[in-house]
Amino acid sequence: MLVTRRLTSPMQPTPDFDPAAAAKKLLREGRSGALATLMPGSGDPYCSLVNVATAADGAPLLLISRLAIHTKNILADRRVSLMLDERKPGDPLQGARVMLMGTAAVSDDKDVRRRYLERQPEAEMFAGFGDFAFYRIALKGAHLVAGFGRIVDLEPGDILTSVEDASELTAAEPDILAHMNADHADTCRLYATKLLGAPDGAWRCVGCDPEGLELQLERTALRLPFPQRVRAPGPLRAVLKELAEKARGV
Repeated sequence: MLVTRRLTSPMQPTPDFDPAAAAKKLLREGRSGALATLMPGSGDPYCSLVNVATAADGAPLLLISRLAIHTKNILADRRVSLMLDERKPGDPLQGARVMLMGTAAVSDDKDVRRRYLERQPEAEMFAGFGDFAFYRIALKGAHLVAGFGRIVDLEPGDILTSVEDASELTAAEPDILAHMNADHADTCRLYATKLLGAPDGAWRCVGCDPEGLELQLERTALRLPFPQRVRAPGPLRAVLKELAEKARGV
């Protein structure tokens, strides 16, 4: 029998399972998901497939057109849910998934645009169309299903990343990504293949936040967690060097 647990206090992870880390991994590695919105008038549920990215703190980001039904629904009622899964081979129901609940609103933040296009580069061709806009989902809660006995409700603070004390790092992110991909492409490849067990390929760095690095190969994304939280480029260099040495020793 599966056990469902609602959180009323901060989670205490077990040695073999950390629900918050599992949800963060799904959130950061997701590149597409099922978006549920509400039809105006009837309130009937409507579900559609969308591409996704994440803000520096992990908030889901969308690029959607006003011509789409789901966008019209959001403009009438901002409440949404978004389901992301790990796209595991075999029976999808055997894989982990997280359902995110919140409200969606248009964002004109240039950083939202940049972060979305880093992860969804093919969207560059229509991102400037007049009917398209970037949306950010403000999370109100989440529901994680990660296997037998691993079904939990999570609060936004469990799965989002605090960035208030990491302004130096977030401001430097574009330069960090450019530097990693231009000068340390082989290291990005080592991170993916040696530390994360990924197949070989031209892996590139598409995101960096206080808790980890995002690597991507075509439509596949992987999250490399840091051994400790970083808040500025200096400490980040030390952590990346440590991870590189670890990868070379594997």
